Amino acid sequence: MPMQSHKNIAREFLEMASSGRVREAYEKYVSADFFHHNAYFKGDRETLLTGMEESDKKFPGKICQIKRQLEDADLVATHSRIKLAPDKPDMAVVHIIRFAGNKIVEMWDVAQEIPKDSPNENGVF
Repeated sequence: MPMQSHKNIAREFLEMASSGRVREAYEKYVSADFFHHNAYFKGDRETLLTGMEESDKKFPGKICQIKRQLEDADLVATHSRIKLAPDKPDMAVVHIIRFAGNKIVEMWDVAQEIPKDSPNENGVF
């Protein structure tokens, strides 16, 4: 079976995880020795998985719209719009995901709230 594109894996992982299928996304795409750099959680696999499940319970209608992706060797970067809930501001999020084979082994994420009245006429996307 040919190796799946890292960009496709990153896209499917983020879309699955943000649509309530967190555990399934982890089982399918995340290495057992995965670690991450999210400043709000311990750096291990299980802690982030649990945090993502809790986020799903808090924001069950969350939507992840990937606007662009870049791939370089074993790294994929995604630039996404996250809609948590109708009463919450949208977020602009960049994920950097490192792969070993077809498994995600490391991840970074950087997020900013999208202001309603930004003076930047170009927008965040």
